[in-house]
Amino acid sequence: MLVPRRAATRGATPQLLAPPILAAVKTAVTVLSAALVAVLAALTVTSVRVARTVVTPAGRVPDTRILGLDTAAQTITLSSTPDSRLPGRYGLFTTGTEQYVKLGSVLAEDATTVKRKLLTHIGTESHLAAQAAFSGWYFARPEELHLPFTSELIGSPSGPCPAWLFPAAVDTDVWVIQVHGRGTTRSECLRAVPVFHELGITSLLVSYRNDGEAPRSRAGTYALGATEWRDVEAAVVFARRRGARRVIIMGWSMGGAIALQLALNSPHRDAIVGLVLDSPVLDWRLVLSYQAKLLHLPSPVTGLALGALGADWATAVTGTGAPIPFDRLDVVSRAAELEHPILILHSDDDGFVPSDASHDLLTARPDLVELEVFEVARHTKLWNYDQERWSDSIRSWVLRQGLTPAHAAAES
Repeated sequence: MLVPRRAATRGATPQLLAPPILAAVKTAVTVLSAALVAVLAALTVTSVRVARTVVTPAGRVPDTRILGLDTAAQTITLSSTPDSRLPGRYGLFTTGTEQYVKLGSVLAEDATTVKRKLLTHIGTESHLAAQAAFSGWYFARPEELHLPFTSELIGSPSGPCPAWLFPAAVDTDVWVIQVHGRGTTRSECLRAVPVFHELGITSLLVSYRNDGEAPRSRAGTYALGATEWRDVEAAVVFARRRGARRVIIMGWSMGGAIALQLALNSPHRDAIVGLVLDSPVLDWRLVLSYQAKLLHLPSPVTGLALGALGADWATAVTGTGAPIPFDRLDVVSRAAELEHPILILHSDDDGFVPSDASHDLLTARPDLVELEVFEVARHTKLWNYDQERWSDSIRSWVLRQGLTPAHAAAES
């Protein structure tokens, strides 16, 4: 007689897997765990590299190629890039018989090449290497402005920082202090000197720690504005000692972040009467996330890199010496703390620092912020693209704010 099988009941002991199946499962788990560890390790290594790249001062990177040079016609043919196609006047860092040449208007272009007029004379015996770097500086040295200037040293917490001082034609107590961006030097700011000189305002173009001209900090890395502002604060003290009563701070790109930290944190901010910001960084997390997308980096890499830069435990591997205070550097979220009138000049086609935060700051503080929106002009090349409009925007803003020497004299 057959005995019916007893139905399985709750709590019954499960049957063990056969040894071959158990071995296969263990092998699969081991392989998957090793793969997961490898993926996490790769993400971590990549994230650390990205984090270090953000804060490590770097040399100029070639971004275009010289494809042809016609010394008879004084023209140069470049590979086509979003920058090399831009209308206007620019510069080109080169190697060979010339280190830097000035470029004029676009004469011809197709899908792969751009022919431009040379504004620096190139002789028939000259030769240039193919690799070059396109520049918005235009002016490379202060002598090119044909204005009187002196070289100065400003004593800052990081040490003596070189500066160029362009005095106004007539003694004035209104100064503008110019702050360059990441990976550049004070030569970037030379374009702005003429418009302020026309307004009777003295210009001081400064350097700051780790920019290749000023002293190196202990870590030797950028703090993205969190510490650099103290060197610019020393420049404000320098200006006040030389007779400045009203100081405009102009910042380019990361120089905008530095200028805003100065305006928010310095005990000398009472001397500041306004800020002019060209293509400014207002929120580093937004900028770095945008650039990561351009480089097609996975979101986890970006998140890990930002987390590492902002964490105490990661300073040894990122090389920062201290965490980057992203919350403190987010000026949009701190908009209520702003006290000074601000003019922002930004291209919606910036390509490096998105203009979203500039629009957001205008929305948050329309009582203080004016935004002059450009198209096409790209990052910190607004002067090059449309010098007249750029200069008129600054000139009219200064006059509306009553920041010319004549206004200062009338109020004293």
